[in-house]
Amino acid sequence: MAEIKRNVSHVESLPEKSTLTAEEIEIQTALRNYVPNTDAEKKLVRKIDLHLIPVLWVMYILNYVDRTNIGNAEIAGMATDLGLTDNRYAWVLSIFFFGYLICEVPSNMILSRSKPSLFLPGIMVTWGALSAAMAAVQSYGALLAFRFILGCIESGFFPGVLFVMSCWYTTAEIGKRFAIFYSASVLSGAFGGLLAGAITGGLDNAHGIAGWRWLFIIEGVATAGVAIIAKFILLDFPHSSACLTLEEKQLAAVRIMADSKTTGLASDIGLSHWEAFKAAATDLRTYAFMFLFVLDVGAGTISYFIPTITKSLGYSTVVAQYMTVPVYVVAAVCLNVTAYSADRHNERRFHISGALALGFVCSLVCVFVQTPVVRYVMLCFVAGGIWTALPLILAWASKTLDLPAEKRAICIAMINAVGNLSSVYGSHLWPSTTAPRYLLGWAVTAAFLGTGMIAAMLIPVFLRYVPVAMTKAEKELHERRLMSEAHVDETSHGDGV
Repeated sequence: MAEIKRNVSHVESLPEKSTLTAEEIEIQTALRNYVPNTDAEKKLVRKIDLHLIPVLWVMYILNYVDRTNIGNAEIAGMATDLGLTDNRYAWVLSIFFFGYLICEVPSNMILSRSKPSLFLPGIMVTWGALSAAMAAVQSYGALLAFRFILGCIESGFFPGVLFVMSCWYTTAEIGKRFAIFYSASVLSGAFGGLLAGAITGGLDNAHGIAGWRWLFIIEGVATAGVAIIAKFILLDFPHSSACLTLEEKQLAAVRIMADSKTTGLASDIGLSHWEAFKAAATDLRTYAFMFLFVLDVGAGTISYFIPTITKSLGYSTVVAQYMTVPVYVVAAVCLNVTAYSADRHNERRFHISGALALGFVCSLVCVFVQTPVVRYVMLCFVAGGIWTALPLILAWASKTLDLPAEKRAICIAMINAVGNLSSVYGSHLWPSTTAPRYLLGWAVTAAFLGTGMIAAMLIPVFLRYVPVAMTKAEKELHERRLMSEAHVDETSHGDGV
């Protein structure tokens, strides 16, 4: 990328009518000289991977454990100690997503103008502390308050990570990397089940503290500790990461611009919060992906009841915790194999619809078949279908709604926030009065997945025929990009390129 500086001489050859800045012209020159898959780029991608993937993976395991350990705590004695009925427990789950919905878009607005290496660990320390403090609750009302605030704080992590990754990885790279990241949430179910079984079985009444309270304390403290370490590892954005050289920063920025087939001016000339929100809210593509995501996440609320479902198959409480492990392992394998294939073939539509079809068929089997072994196997593949599709949907959306960057951040947050709102009603689909058959839960899950399968097949048709509305601010950015591209063409012809 040293050529970027040398080729600034092309500025002088541009027509005098140009209103582009020297920095913008430098970017266009770099784009014109960009050659993909060089040794320098491969080295850069490996460096990005080392700084992002492992630490984000561990962070997300703890994020998901702190969110879903409520299910493990419920069957370990929390329901009895706090007097939780089925309806009360459903609201304990639902209230989390009210906070999640309210704060997710503002959180990504802040992230797009801050440092991810500070912002993401900062909210992680906060939710870890809240999770640990939740061990002290003595009433249903206090538990509701903690879960609501926990939802507000955690709301910024998942969409924030997807936004940051979309700033670093190309379309052909982001699917499998986001799948690796998302597999942390899947494996956290296995990890959480093992940990919950060990803690609730081995520490129950230690120092006079119930096992489910120890579960919150240990997992919350671990979360805060990892967050402090993450601060010193995570990258910020391509233009502001201190651990990259100038040449690496330039290459990191240019490769994303080239992948998006734009000049990159949209990321240089930012939109205000209101302009970005208006651009996201008026783009019909946002709602297409939002609908698909709502269906998948609605089916995914089964994750809060997997310990309950396995217990209904005839296992004791502690054994039921351990029996959740294979469910998440199968899901993780399905997720990563499918994501690798989707990136390799640069295809999203059929990989997503295929995963949803698998979950749909297996859910239908559980509606009609009562045999415990069959139901357990089907549960594994239902989980595989749901969690295979979810990260691919978000990766598909992030690269379809890619620019301007501020708009992308809000689109991702809106899709994830509204999608997770389905957990409010999803948490009421598995009442104990329907045990052990759970006909309502399985039937609605099948309906969600079947409809999602059809929606995934139709979205490319929708994207082809529905015009993309542009706000005034976006039109100005678009006109500026066209002008820049014309100048690049002029200088290219002038050089005989």
